[in-house]
Amino acid sequence: MTTDQRARSIGVHLVLIAYSLLAVGPILLVVMNSFKVRSAIFGSPLALPDASTFSLVGYEKVFRSSHILTYYSNSLIVTLVSMALVLLFGAMAAWALTEYRFRGSTALALFLSIGIMVPIRLGSVAILNMMRSAGLNDTLTALILVYVAQGLPMSIFILSEFIQQIPKDLRDAARCDGVPETRIFFEVVAPLLRPAIATVAVFTIVPIWNDLWFPLILTSSDSTHTVTLGVQQFLGQYITDWNSVLAALSMAILPVVVIYVILSRQLIAGLTSGAVK
Repeated sequence: MTTDQRARSIGVHLVLIAYSLLAVGPILLVVMNSFKVRSAIFGSPLALPDASTFSLVGYEKVFRSSHILTYYSNSLIVTLVSMALVLLFGAMAAWALTEYRFRGSTALALFLSIGIMVPIRLGSVAILNMMRSAGLNDTLTALILVYVAQGLPMSIFILSEFIQQIPKDLRDAARCDGVPETRIFFEVVAPLLRPAIATVAVFTIVPIWNDLWFPLILTSSDSTHTVTLGVQQFLGQYITDWNSVLAALSMAILPVVVIYVILSRQLIAGLTSGAVK
């Protein structure tokens, strides 16, 4: 490696390290300060908790004064069901648009791509009226339907690109053996889409789990609140219980981090697929 290449490599690594610290730093601060007494949160926010500052009062308040387990289960149900439907319908639609050419297929693909560019929140009033008319207001079903509609355009776009990279000879060989189209999709195509599916799963899970807007306008009772909306009860106009806020946020962060760790290798494989011949 030449001196110029070494300097360039060091520069790239320094930028990546700085970005990693910028991304991970706030998460570490939230988790670290959730184990401190209130005075230490403001007095020494960058210090690790020690014997004099360590406290679990925030977690005790969260479990005692809120329905955190209900919020957690609601978020898990909404996120996992929405992700499963987005992956299933997105992969099937991507397969249909890529494999079969029919009149209007190009227009349909263009229409779906518009969903990536237009924020779904622009239709909040119409969505709210629609859910009320259908009797789905204050239900988890309303959230799931909205999140599936939100995630499908990006899912179809990403999976279509991956399906185009699958050799056509594999599908033709299966057809010559008399394999039905459904089995070709589920047994030949779908297993080859694992990196793309992991990528779509992460891009679907994170915005759904972190979303506050749609739970705020579509749910009104504790039995249907998600974890991000449940945290808001600790934020007051005049007084904020920071111990409870940080504890609840730390608990909300954990599932997303775990999912990312589990899917990280497939995610990286999906993002870099096709970059190197």
